[in-house]
Amino acid sequence: MKKAIIISSILILSAAIGGYFFYSHGPEITYRTAKIERGPIVSTVAATGNLSAVITVQVGTQVSGTIQKLYVDYNSRVKKGQPIAEIDPSLFNASVAQAEGNFRVAEANLQKATVALKDAERAFQRNRKLLADGIISQGDFDTAESALQTAQAAVKAEEGGVAQSRGALLQSKTNLRYSTIRSPVDGVIISRAIDVGQTVAASFQTPTLFTIAQDLTKMQIEVSVDEADISRVKLGQVANFTVDSYPESTFRGKVVQIRTAPVINQNVVTYAVVVTVDNSDLKLMPGMTANVSVEVAKRDDVLKLPLAALRFKPKGKGDEAKGKPKVDAVKGGAMGPAKGGERVSRKVKEKMLQVYLLKEGTPVPAEVSTGIANGTSMELTGGGLTEGADVIIEQMGGESKKKSGGSPMGPRF
Repeated sequence: MKKAIIISSILILSAAIGGYFFYSHGPEITYRTAKIERGPIVSTVAATGNLSAVITVQVGTQVSGTIQKLYVDYNSRVKKGQPIAEIDPSLFNASVAQAEGNFRVAEANLQKATVALKDAERAFQRNRKLLADGIISQGDFDTAESALQTAQAAVKAEEGGVAQSRGALLQSKTNLRYSTIRSPVDGVIISRAIDVGQTVAASFQTPTLFTIAQDLTKMQIEVSVDEADISRVKLGQVANFTVDSYPESTFRGKVVQIRTAPVINQNVVTYAVVVTVDNSDLKLMPGMTANVSVEVAKRDDVLKLPLAALRFKPKGKGDEAKGKPKVDAVKGGAMGPAKGGERVSRKVKEKMLQVYLLKEGTPVPAEVSTGIANGTSMELTGGGLTEGADVIIEQMGGESKKKSGGSPMGPRF
């Protein structure tokens, strides 16, 4: 019994001594590092938008009626002037016939007035000679003169009636011509809003029957750029983008327009930027969502500092002195893309910043100056760091403060 007590005391004492040394020395510190590399770096502005044809024409109707025929459908290729639909022309034909009748009546009335005018002219000339010979009185002559003037006025009135009826006939023929809807441009039908038998009404706002994309080999993207980034976007810059339909492919475009009119939505100010795209292979379709990256700056063959190194700070004072830490060196990019890297680049561009180098297992601060940045790296413009230098991007272990309530013997039950 005495021997068992002695053995138990020794075990408890050993556990207490081991716990003391374990908690007093703390966990071992390790660091993850990345090497400064040399290569190109591209700074971009990210935005989203939708693809559309450069020129899209909405075809409507100028007359009302019932759709009698459809000559095209979705994706049909059309030529300028080609019939694409027809409205029932029965009423328009009747209107033309009525207008033609009115025009003929007006012409006949004009001929009648012309004959009356010639008769009034002859009577006037005859009465003039009779007045000179003293055969008729001045009152008879004045009556003949008034009849001549009345005949002249009647001819002018009938000429106006002929012009009016001619205009009505022209309008009726025009409406009849408009009953056949024709394509105004060469292109492809991308939208059809009518069917045979449907009634369309042309009032103050012309209804849209078809939408025609003039040329799908040339498309554009209208993207919304935040006000904080718009100053860096310039005409002619290259824009790379992807679409969900082809996630493995990257397409290229060019900035052709920066619109100065602001778009304000819930106090967020954006500006529209138009990017043109070559779609010769017809892979892209109108309406596709594009994730666009506009290349606003580019540097070749520069030193690249991982953005994670700028965010690293030692966890506690004196942690470096507690034993010799182990180094877990990694090659550039171990931390992956840094979220919000563009914001970092704008805030710290051309300023002196502090990073930590790993020398003999100990973090050593170093000041650097930076340039442009992308999502993972930033350009080094000064500070004396060289290619291949190890910069710390993460510290693991080394917490100096422990939770209260514990004991070297373990948790209480």
